[in-house]
Amino acid sequence: MDLVLNPVAALGRAVLSACRTVGALALFALEGLSHLVRPPFYWRLFLRQLVEIAYFSLPVVSLTAIFTGMVLALQSYTGFARFNAEGAVANVVVLSITRELGPVIASLMVAGRIGASFAAEIGTMRVTDQIDALTTLSTNPMKYLVTPRLLAGVLAMPFLVLVADILGVMGGWLIGTTKLGFNSAGYLKATMDFLQVMDVVSGLVKAAVFGFVITLMGCWCGYNSRGGAQGVGAATTTAVVASSILILAFDYILTEMFFAR
Repeated sequence: MDLVLNPVAALGRAVLSACRTVGALALFALEGLSHLVRPPFYWRLFLRQLVEIAYFSLPVVSLTAIFTGMVLALQSYTGFARFNAEGAVANVVVLSITRELGPVIASLMVAGRIGASFAAEIGTMRVTDQIDALTTLSTNPMKYLVTPRLLAGVLAMPFLVLVADILGVMGGWLIGTTKLGFNSAGYLKATMDFLQVMDVVSGLVKAAVFGFVITLMGCWCGYNSRGGAQGVGAATTTAVVASSILILAFDYILTEMFFAR
């Protein structure tokens, strides 16, 4: 009997623990968002985080996007050449970049950079009692540490994804015109004729959601870290892994909402 009950009990404990974590994370997010409409708002901190996310993430996002577009053009051409459909390369590149690869690849890069940074910074403040010191100084830690980062992430990611879309399509165009023998004007015309507003808008909406997820997980893992330097390291790892998984999960959910028939 114990052989049957023990696994069931372990499964039940895991489910209850997951439910507690999801509930605590939801309450954490709601509290952080609620301070957006409750003064004061720390504009200087918000602008600093906006620059940190949007400006300093541009190099890694730009390089990733342009090489992704180049690889996508090469792979698409190789596949379509088997069916004499090489002319569809431009269409596939622009559709894949704007709908999926631009938001997802840019968000994964930012998750590795910003999610880890936020978790390490706030986690260090937690284990060195700086967050408790903020409370002692009558400063709400959620309002000071979390809310500006959440808003900055939501606003910065669409900008980064828009840049990634442009550079990704440009990478496909470079390979198409210099290596695959496409006419430049024809390639650009095929791209613009096939592109629709909803393709870009859906990618930007995904970017805003992904930005919220990245900053939320970074702040949550850092805010709840325990156990000194080892705890901060574990919180940093958890923030990046959880953000990456949630980005892919929400990507499917949003794609289903936008494009399912």
